[in-house]
Amino acid sequence: MKRLLSNQIKVKEILATTSLSIVGVDEVGRGCIAGPVCAGVVIFNPLSKSNLKNYVDSKSIREAQRQQLSEEILSEHMCALGWATVNEIDQINIRQAALLAMRRAVLELTESYKIQIDQQLLMIDGLDIIPNLVGYKQQNVIKGDQLLRQISAASIIAKVARDNLMKNFSLEHPEYGFENHKGYGTVTHRKAIEKFGVTTYHRRTFAGVKEYIR
Repeated sequence: MKRLLSNQIKVKEILATTSLSIVGVDEVGRGCIAGPVCAGVVIFNPLSKSNLKNYVDSKSIREAQRQQLSEEILSEHMCALGWATVNEIDQINIRQAALLAMRRAVLELTESYKIQIDQQLLMIDGLDIIPNLVGYKQQNVIKGDQLLRQISAASIIAKVARDNLMKNFSLEHPEYGFENHKGYGTVTHRKAIEKFGVTTYHRRTFAGVKEYIR
């Protein structure tokens, strides 16, 4: 609680003193054992009439509401997504893959909306800043998806995009239940891997998967 309060004060100080536009950045899928990692980035449109108070940590929102909010965010604000594949996760590790997905999302946003990068402040959920982004100002925010609406919005669009992709995977491999657990290492998922083996969607370097590579 003390840490969250300290981070909240830090965020308020940044917002009160900066003249830069805030770019929220977050990723989804880091803790999974299957599927890619997805990153979202969001800049709020000051002319939008959407209720920003609805944008909270994506994990705390019901799926149907999250889908509606994602559609709203994508239509009302400046947004982009970035991905890192299962192969990339296995090759460079999940932390670096998550940062790669974030980098791709930021570059996609910049290109799509012709953004002046010196007028933006990337506020990134977690401990890290994004490597290899020359000219971008960055600030990490621990528990940022609970403290900053832009980061919450980024987490919403990333989670919905990734969840929808995992549902598509379930059409090809219904026996694994991807539509339910979305690639997380639930008991049901792990039992399915033990019974049916490893698919191309599983992270082959992860515990719960690598033991069953045949």
